[in-house]
Amino acid sequence: MSLEALIDNCKKGDRKAQEQLYRKYAHILFGICLKYSRTKVEAEDNLHDSFMTIYEKIGQYESKGSFEGWMKRITINTILQKFRVTNHLKVVTEFIEEPEELEASNEGIDLQTLLNYIQELPNKYRLTFNMYVLDGYSHKEIAALLGTSAGTSKSNLARARIILKEKIETTITRSIICLLIIVFGSIL
Repeated sequence: MSLEALIDNCKKGDRKAQEQLYRKYAHILFGICLKYSRTKVEAEDNLHDSFMTIYEKIGQYESKGSFEGWMKRITINTILQKFRVTNHLKVVTEFIEEPEELEASNEGIDLQTLLNYIQELPNKYRLTFNMYVLDGYSHKEIAALLGTSAGTSKSNLARARIILKEKIETTITRSIICLLIIVFGSIL
């Protein structure tokens, strides 16, 4: 079945078409949910809620632009809405630092570890980091979506980068120490 036919059938409420849509796109949208969630279970809940919103709003899709992009936007907005409702994004203070550039070094750290570090960030830092670095939103767009200011977005991004940099440096340092113990331990 073509994508257009699948979308049309979903607009009519066809359960089999909805299931096919889910099977076709769940893995893509789950990746987004993982980026914005603290745990796999939370990501699964966010995926479910996102598909429920997609099914509910699919009638609004006008076949202009990428359908996958439309679903990704719905997924991100669904997750952000959950955070707004539960007040996870309350601003305590606004502190603007000059953004510190992270050096691109992936030596000694794997992708899963990096994903875990991102998931461990406080909510407002994690969301801002993901939206700016991974999804390409501007600080103005982030501020509008999260109900904060562009300055707060910049501050949250700077803090997220500092936290991630410290965790990465600690991991690399530990790896070097372990390697030295292995090398010099075998000599002793």
